Amino acid sequence: MAARILITTDYLHPGDTVDQLLREHGLEPVYAPSRGPRTHEERRSLFDGISGAILASEPVTADMLTGAASLKVIARSGVGYDSIDIQAAAAQGIRVCNAPGTNHHSVAELTIGLIIMTARRLLEVTTAVRQGHWPREAGHELRGSTLGIIGYGPSGRATANLGIALGMTAMVSTIHPDLDSTSVQFTDLDTVIREADYLSLHTRAGQSAGKLIDASRLKAMKRTAVLINTARGSLVDEEALTTALYDGTIAGAALDVLENEPLPADSPLRRLDNILITSHLAGQTTQARTRAGLAAAHAVIDVLENREPAHPVDR
Repeated sequence: MAARILITTDYLHPGDTVDQLLREHGLEPVYAPSRGPRTHEERRSLFDGISGAILASEPVTADMLTGAASLKVIARSGVGYDSIDIQAAAAQGIRVCNAPGTNHHSVAELTIGLIIMTARRLLEVTTAVRQGHWPREAGHELRGSTLGIIGYGPSGRATANLGIALGMTAMVSTIHPDLDSTSVQFTDLDTVIREADYLSLHTRAGQSAGKLIDASRLKAMKRTAVLINTARGSLVDEEALTTALYDGTIAGAALDVLENEPLPADSPLRRLDNILITSHLAGQTTQARTRAGLAAAHAVIDVLENREPAHPVDR
């Protein structure tokens, strides 16, 4: 009997390249797309009879893994893995992998796109035109402005390169500076937050106690600054951000990731005019999806065929 591989990533489908690759290795893909919170019963039974899993960003808790007797490997079809209880998985001998280096260009392009949208007020303009108006308010050039970046992994580096190409000054806070770079200014976190015209987050969750961007750090930003988050929803104190946007502590924000997804209908963020919210789309290009899906499939295959996976996050 073929080992069953659970796939919850909603853009992976029967007959695609991932499906074909798994079947070529004698595995049986089983599809349960993630389209929002599952019921308690669905979560408890999700891994029943499953040997490997290719997952979207939905939570995987210790409680869910309790009955996963046959599960050997969880592979994220993306970079983030803070939604998975790594310790609980390790306690049961379940390997956990991710797919780094597959979507950083896509993330960087959306990040710059969000910055351009806020700088030129494109959401307000296009909405007004649809309503029959013809707004002619001035926006801002990016050239000469400071792009503050927190985190210098693949997406942070790619974002810095695009910003520099547009004439921006890239100022970066990271524990892994590129000391050979002459185009990027590496400095401390407080300086980046204080000097940035556009502050973009590209770091993992859990790198600091509490929220990385809290009320005090929002107050330290320029009143004309814009916060961009395409990294992790848990990095930002959304209540503090709502207050800061409402009272003009900062000029605006653009969020592709949120603490709770989908964004609740009653979220106060929905009532603000100076925020852009997208539906966790940064890594969702055709090219990135193909790379990420295949990377996750190879991780599952490697573990089940007793090889060390390329990108484990559990060791």
